[in-house]
Amino acid sequence: MLTPSDIGPVLITGCSSGVGHAAARLFREAGFETFASARDPSTLEDLRALGCRILRLDVTDEAARVAAVNAVEKEFGAVGVLVNNAGYGQYGPLEEISLDALRLQFETNVFGGLRLSQLVLPAMRAKGFGRIVNVSSVAGRVSILGGGAYHSTKFAIEALTDALRPEVEPFGIDVVNVLPGPIATHFEATLLQDIPDTGPDSPYASFKMRLAQRMRDFLNPKHFDVLTADDVAKVIVKAATARRPRTRYNVGMVAKLGYIGRALTPDRVVDFMTRRNVPVIK
Repeated sequence: MLTPSDIGPVLITGCSSGVGHAAARLFREAGFETFASARDPSTLEDLRALGCRILRLDVTDEAARVAAVNAVEKEFGAVGVLVNNAGYGQYGPLEEISLDALRLQFETNVFGGLRLSQLVLPAMRAKGFGRIVNVSSVAGRVSILGGGAYHSTKFAIEALTDALRPEVEPFGIDVVNVLPGPIATHFEATLLQDIPDTGPDSPYASFKMRLAQRMRDFLNPKHFDVLTADDVAKVIVKAATARRPRTRYNVGMVAKLGYIGRALTPDRVVDFMTRRNVPVIK
């Protein structure tokens, strides 16, 4: 395993709660110079108390992205590890999701991380070392009804990671994808808030109620296959510090087996099974 002196500083996005918060804590406890970022830095005070550096960073804001990278490079010359973790889930029927909502989903989940990668790469290349860890999801390999907006961003992260990895590897830079299964975090609350409310006359009104209940059940921390934030954060640290990291780290049983089952099952069968679990019509 690589040490903090081998790697240098770690910059993590989306640290206000959940996986990003847990990852910042674990990196700092392992002795890394850790830059924890969030749109609202007041949510990071406990990380500051642990010794993390705190940055205000909205990943959709170009000025904030540039300022965050500059803050790390000014002191250390280059970011050692970039963890692109910031994101949220836009769920609901695609017919009712506005293009503005879809654009924001991509700006946050995809473009923000890609732009930060573009910003850190020149200094990484000059140093001859660097690592970018993208936090994707099993949702980037399996798409289901009600999750098209969110899943499409995770599919995009998969594609971008697979393209970027061989492009930068000759410069000593690794790009790694971490794909968790379901996680018991505040993600669920945000997801439920973002399902479009188009009133009781919507043809999808009953479907959206069932979808919300399905996601509550799916992310229930009492289920044996639902991960904690620490479960995923430990794998992020592993991906960041392995001397020869794998290209993908599937975290949890759903992530390890779900995409295999989906690949082996005909589309119409999957459609039937998912509609049975979450009926579209009463």
